[in-house]
Amino acid sequence: MKNLAIALLAIAAMAAGAAACAAPAKPGTEAVAAPEFSLKDLQGFERTLASYKGKVLFLNFWATWCPPCRAEIPDFIEAYRELKDQGLEILGVSVDEMSEATLLEWAKNAGMNYPVALATSRIYADYRPGDYIPATIVVDREGMIRHRQSRLMDKETLVRLFKEYSK
Repeated sequence: MKNLAIALLAIAAMAAGAAACAAPAKPGTEAVAAPEFSLKDLQGFERTLASYKGKVLFLNFWATWCPPCRAEIPDFIEAYRELKDQGLEILGVSVDEMSEATLLEWAKNAGMNYPVALATSRIYADYRPGDYIPATIVVDREGMIRHRQSRLMDKETLVRLFKEYSK
């Protein structure tokens, strides 16, 4: 009986995780000032909102266990490679519960060419990405939050938003 209860609990947890990855939320948002943040990325560099001034920042909340999160990574890699010199910045904010070393290995294997950091309770509280991942928050060149999306972001959408908010 105990094994059955554990199995049912595990199935319920997996179903909740899958639903959390796939559920859509409202795109777009009213422009508001982005809260200052400070995160140490997996390479040991300090990332702050101020360090992105003059660039368009895509804060991407994601996890290694989330299929839609993993599906959008190649588009982020490609867009970053193509548009970084024009002012596109991406900061992958992982909500995984794993060591930095394990996440760094995973990110390297995935070919992630943009900075990645583990989420802190502070950035999560300040940016409120929502109940579902992936969640991407776009901060314009002036430090204003211009867009929120709680679902997979494809390259076409990323490029369109970058062009719109880099004017």
